[in-house]
Amino acid sequence: MRGVSNRVSPWFLVLLVVAVAGGVLAAAGTAELVASGSSVLFTTGVVLLVLGGWAVSLCLHEFGHAFVAYRGGDRSVRDKGYLTLDIRRYTDVGLSFVLPLFFLLLGGIPLPGGAVWINQGALRSRGVRSLVSFAGPATNLVIGALCTLAVAFVPMAAGLAVGLSALALIQVLAFVLNILPIPGLDGFGVIEPYLSAPARQFAARIRPWAPIALFVLIIGVPGVSTAFFQLGQLIFGAVGGNATLAAYGYQELFFWRR
Repeated sequence: MRGVSNRVSPWFLVLLVVAVAGGVLAAAGTAELVASGSSVLFTTGVVLLVLGGWAVSLCLHEFGHAFVAYRGGDRSVRDKGYLTLDIRRYTDVGLSFVLPLFFLLLGGIPLPGGAVWINQGALRSRGVRSLVSFAGPATNLVIGALCTLAVAFVPMAAGLAVGLSALALIQVLAFVLNILPIPGLDGFGVIEPYLSAPARQFAARIRPWAPIALFVLIIGVPGVSTAFFQLGQLIFGAVGGNATLAAYGYQELFFWRR
């Protein structure tokens, strides 16, 4: 190891503490919500849980890419600090953290966060390169499924269930968005190793603009937005998600719209 710790980053632990604190506040505010119909404590808790949980998932998403790459032959990810869950290592903090949170609050769209730079030449096969790309979205789907299972089977306060359900839906939407086979997204990385050289060259030319065009379509075109969220809701239901609780959580997340 050359100058980079193997330990979990304290910055990741701070994000985790924010999410946990949000869950505690959401749970604590449940009684007040039931008694009066509204609760600042409840709303604050849900917001912190969802945003903190989303930030944690950004780190885990990129860690997923890096871990599979490391096991697949790229030892450079260790020296770059990608295995420490340090959000600062995943490119620029603004692009990796602030911008995704902004888009999430703007329209409920879980914009992909940072990136890990993989030495593709060090990976053992095309299959490994494909798995490296798939690992990030798969991480979001697993997190979403775990949150829904917790809500379904672990006794908890209603406020915590609402926050976890909203976070789970966001994870599923992140999976749907990232798995699309569009240059610049992980879904394209899954199929890219099997494409012809001309196809890869064309994709490289449009890679900087294709995700932006997609986000504009999702945000600006009602039909596209509806299809995107409907697909997300379908998968969310398939992993056991509670649509009513998730919708309530989204309402609290966008409290200023009420």
